[in-house]
Amino acid sequence: MGADLATGAQVPSPGFATVIPKPLAQAPERGAFELGAGARILVRSTTPEALRVARLLAAKLRPATGYRLPVSTVPGDARAGSVELVLDPGDRTLGTEGYRVVVAPAGVTVSARTGAGLFWGTQTLRQLLPAAIEARARRPGPWRIPLGVIHDRPRFAWRGLMLDVARHFFGVGEVKRVVDLMVLYKLNRLHLHLTDDQGWRIAIRSWPRLSSHGSRTAVGGGPGGRYTQREYAAIVSYARERFVEVVPEVDMPGHVNAALSSYGRLACDGVAPAPYTGIEVGFSSLCIRKEETYAFVDDVVRELSRLTPGAYLHVGGDEAHSTDPGDYAYFVDRVQRIARRHGKRMIAWEEASRASLHRTSIAQHWQSPELARRAVAQGARLIMSPATKAYLDMKYTRRTPIGLTWAGTTSVRDAYEWDPATQVDGVSERDVLGVEAPLWSETVETRAHLDHLVFPRLLGHAEVAWSRAEGRSWTDYRRRLAAQGERLAALDVGYHRSPEIRWR
Repeated sequence: MGADLATGAQVPSPGFATVIPKPLAQAPERGAFELGAGARILVRSTTPEALRVARLLAAKLRPATGYRLPVSTVPGDARAGSVELVLDPGDRTLGTEGYRVVVAPAGVTVSARTGAGLFWGTQTLRQLLPAAIEARARRPGPWRIPLGVIHDRPRFAWRGLMLDVARHFFGVGEVKRVVDLMVLYKLNRLHLHLTDDQGWRIAIRSWPRLSSHGSRTAVGGGPGGRYTQREYAAIVSYARERFVEVVPEVDMPGHVNAALSSYGRLACDGVAPAPYTGIEVGFSSLCIRKEETYAFVDDVVRELSRLTPGAYLHVGGDEAHSTDPGDYAYFVDRVQRIARRHGKRMIAWEEASRASLHRTSIAQHWQSPELARRAVAQGARLIMSPATKAYLDMKYTRRTPIGLTWAGTTSVRDAYEWDPATQVDGVSERDVLGVEAPLWSETVETRAHLDHLVFPRLLGHAEVAWSRAEGRSWTDYRRRLAAQGERLAALDVGYHRSPEIRWR
């Protein structure tokens, strides 16, 4: 924090005043450090994670600056004008994902206990640089970073985005682009909704017709699409390198028309239905009392678990209106055991709390406070995705062109002004694992549609998930968000220029 020379008042640095999510603590000072052509990135660690963070940072800064920015682990390479990354496992004030950024006249230091914290610190460093740093071609600079200190750590461990690739398919390149945009705002979970009535998007070798037949359609009769196992593994690896865990979802026992159309024997009458391209829900179900159903589930979970090294597997469980309630509870119990046998913790939408949940299972709240409380009463933790606040497929207003309105409309302010720990009566902060913003894709056919619905509302969800509730305010946030418009434009994001914000 510097002082105004005329009045003596404390004046925050403009760069520090634009960071999203809002850091836990920051102390801006007057002046700036300028990243020059001779700068290098010095890593005070030889761990693979620290080196990976350094290389990712260098790769991000090189195109716009045109600088070489060599990465070095040699202590003697420390010199004025460089960026130093320090891995310090002993600094417990930072938690597992926290970081500290110190910008001094002679250089920048980013420190953290873990590779993830170090990576999030470099994302803050990106935001302290001019927005033109995001360009893919050389820009003139100068590349100034305001002086000061930021000390930061997240409120919640789970900070996610869900992408529905089942209603409309998005290829590997598009998903990697989503990962790149997520990490700038410190989101660390990518939930991929891989299957639904309209399409099955992941190859399962033991059941090949799921992708050869079940992937061919999409909402409105489009061409569909699928990931080979190699392509899916490439997404998982790309995300993991950037400290994002992919959480695959195979929705069942409802939302399974694409599976039944591929293998009619999974239906109780043994008849394969026609492919479905509409947007109605609740009409399809696996045959719960057939043992072949659980051989199918076991094969799918086994293959997905092998491809996905993370701890979680999402099994859907929502809107199973055509499944008998007793059969539904029986199914959830068996699927939980299958997931555990393959080393995964089950996640399901909150309807699964109608069954008996294991304490290791996680429920995702989207609509019913009663079911959310029921999950908590069974010892399950919650991912908070209330449709009226977090569903990115809801329109901003009735007049905006893309999206749905069944849960109402969600303005930029609506998406920001809520607290996961007070959203549901009877659910407290200790019950909440984190926050996730779902993008269902009934109306989302293109990158432009995705950008319009996701941005800028995702930035608000990122701050809700990362930053303490105390000190957050719409007045402060909308000012910081206005400054992010230039950065999003530099990243070629076609964000919705909401009239709620005075965009720069």
